[in-house]
Amino acid sequence: MGKHKIYTMSFASVYPHYVKKAERKGRTKAEVDEIITWLTGYSQEQLEALLEKQTDFETFFAEAPQLNPSRALIKGVVCGVRVEDIEEPTMREIRYLDKLIDELAKGKALEKILRK
Repeated sequence: MGKHKIYTMSFASVYPHYVKKAERKGRTKAEVDEIITWLTGYSQEQLEALLEKQTDFETFFAEAPQLNPSRALIKGVVCGVRVEDIEEPTMREIRYLDKLIDELAKGKALEKILRK
């Protein structure tokens, strides 16, 4: 039945929800941005440009300058699905990001979230 609907959603439409989720738990937009730049290799300036352009999720991940190899260390359940078991590449990248934002909102230290 074609691609998941989320792929065609703009990253910019979901980004405020990531920030809001973090801020509700006393975390910051800067920390959300640091997670995103760590995961994708985008610079802060590139991230802001992509948000402005309303880039969709599929393009956001497909054109990422350097997907962090340490993202393979991200394990656990998001939306009832174990991230390491997701076979579809774009959906796995989206769920990696969801998982990192969840960890931020749960109070995990940024060094641990970024698998340092």
